[in-house]
Amino acid sequence: MGPYFFVFSGAPEATVKVCHGPAHPAKSGPPLPSRACRALTESMHVTKHEHACLRLERDGKTLIIDPGTFTSPLDGLNDVVAVVITHEHPDHWTSQHLSSILEQFPNIPVYGPEGVVRAAAGFDIREVSPGDKLEAGPFSLEFFGGHHAVIHESIPVIDNVGVLVDDEFYYPGDSYAVPKGAKVKLLAAPVGAPWLKIGDAMDFVLEVKPRRVFATHDMTLSPAGLSMGRERLTWAAQQDGGEFVALDPGDSTDI
Repeated sequence: MGPYFFVFSGAPEATVKVCHGPAHPAKSGPPLPSRACRALTESMHVTKHEHACLRLERDGKTLIIDPGTFTSPLDGLNDVVAVVITHEHPDHWTSQHLSSILEQFPNIPVYGPEGVVRAAAGFDIREVSPGDKLEAGPFSLEFFGGHHAVIHESIPVIDNVGVLVDDEFYYPGDSYAVPKGAKVKLLAAPVGAPWLKIGDAMDFVLEVKPRRVFATHDMTLSPAGLSMGRERLTWAAQQDGGEFVALDPGDSTDI
């Protein structure tokens, strides 16, 4: 596990603590709730789990993103209001994870693109597309992109959506989709994948210009490979005055 990081600036909202351990109609399922302006009473608490899984908490509510095959069982969940699955690959969702979450929190919405609706046919997946905006509990969600990054010309390109949460946290799934116009405070940037070249990942960070960034999608990397990838993302973040935060599974940070 890495060290503790504390970063302070003149603006109170920039204080950071890293801890260890127009609405669109739904394509399927109930209508997507409209997005409305509202005050956020608490900071967002972001926890990195193994590989691509993320847990976001605000106002006592929880949003889960991409619980897949490399992710350990998600214990101690508190008042989950929704699940987002960016695409259909098993390292981003499993029926076991989804069933476990829905057993604890029945009837919560599960959002994903058309490919997830087909792949998870036994579940009630609410289809979302790039440009969709909705609310889930205290979280506002906006979706970007539309396609998975190309792995190889022999492998079909599937649906993929990036998700912007509360206009401040962004995760692109398996893509380099940029949330145009967003001022991203915290970016979860993929660092290792069959489709990923580190130079492209660096360019992605350079284009998003986040205030802070951490590495995700990293279970296919050795410790040495992860260290090198983090160094490259650190450089990219610093070019626009941002910073890199090293998060291992179970680590968290506040926005």
